[in-house]
Amino acid sequence: MCICINCLYVHQCSTYQYIEKQHGKKSTKKKELFSPKNPIIHVNIYNDRDTRQMDWDIVECLSFIDEPGSWKVEYRHN
Repeated sequence: MCICINCLYVHQCSTYQYIEKQHGKKSTKKKELFSPKNPIIHVNIYNDRDTRQMDWDIVECLSFIDEPGSWKVEYRHN
């Protein structure tokens, strides 16, 4: 599970935006992005009979600041 959903920087993080892109989500790119320190990304590959799926998760990051539910709050840059 990606730890980013509970991180204070989720809406400004360049690595999280990269992960969202890998999941096929539209970019909500902000003008000023935060570059986290040493994020660790796990990629799980699931093979089905006809398809291959990849699940990308950030599992560790030195810049992580716990702020439960941060992903629910829309980021507004003043």
